Amino acid sequence: MKVSVVMPVTDAHKMALKKAAPSAEFTFGKDETALKEADVIIGNIAPQKVKTLTKLRFLQLNSAGANTYCEPGILPDGVALTNATGAYGIAISEHILATVLFLMKRLPTYYDQGKAHRWEDAGPVNTLCGSTVAVIGFGDIGRHFGRIAKAMGAHVIGVRRRSSDLVPEADEMGTFALLGDILSRADVVVSCLPDTPATQGLYTETRFLEMKEGALFVNIGRGNAVDQDALKKALQSGHLAGAAIDVATPEPLPESDPLWEAPNLLVTPHVSGGYHAQSTWDAIIAISCRNLAHFIKGEPLENVVDRETGYRK
Repeated sequence: MKVSVVMPVTDAHKMALKKAAPSAEFTFGKDETALKEADVIIGNIAPQKVKTLTKLRFLQLNSAGANTYCEPGILPDGVALTNATGAYGIAISEHILATVLFLMKRLPTYYDQGKAHRWEDAGPVNTLCGSTVAVIGFGDIGRHFGRIAKAMGAHVIGVRRRSSDLVPEADEMGTFALLGDILSRADVVVSCLPDTPATQGLYTETRFLEMKEGALFVNIGRGNAVDQDALKKALQSGHLAGAAIDVATPEPLPESDPLWEAPNLLVTPHVSGGYHAQSTWDAIIAISCRNLAHFIKGEPLENVVDRETGYRK
């Protein structure tokens, strides 16, 4: 069996992968010849290239998002597709916490005042303790953040596509059908949604107006879930007290994009996940090792992607 590893790996990662599949022939890096011969690919490659790989039997993504691989004609029937759900929860939930507190405590104002050598009180601040936090998309990342927010004293509402039993990371659960009511109650709205037809354009001007006046909005899911003009308008009007986005449409966000001028907006360049935290990188490799061993033994794989929804099954 030939395994092509296209994601960046350390020597320790290489050893772990080879231990998981001792009889496999490995290549590391984006070798075009190796890709054409590979039975298994670990890491993300251009979706259009996937459909040309006639020997491929299993694609293990290094991302949680899988929507572009689920489009018709991309992945041949019979090719197993799995993602890296479970690897990003810690790093991204800590990023969410940092941005929420950054905005709640008026740190952007104090940072700017410091650069201007001004010692001034910017006024009242809010606390996460006692706040209502709506987490839209209550999968691995959402639940990780829910656990943190709940531990800090917030009332956490987990929102999923379909009805769900109450889980320990939330105080209550809701569905998209109840989104308007949930948004109106939340002091903080955190979007952890993947890119699917059901989530594209979800946050319209109407949705932002449904949010509580003075709420904070954080998006670490996908940029195309948000009408960015509507987000800017909600910030300019003061209806939203602040927002933080780690994703945008398009990416990179052009220098000339008017969203940059929105007040009380923190923009980070899609860095909450990826390989920025060693723990995330190691977790992706651990998932890949387990799935490689499962595949060789003919066992069920972890994190199998439902091609109809783009979500993990």
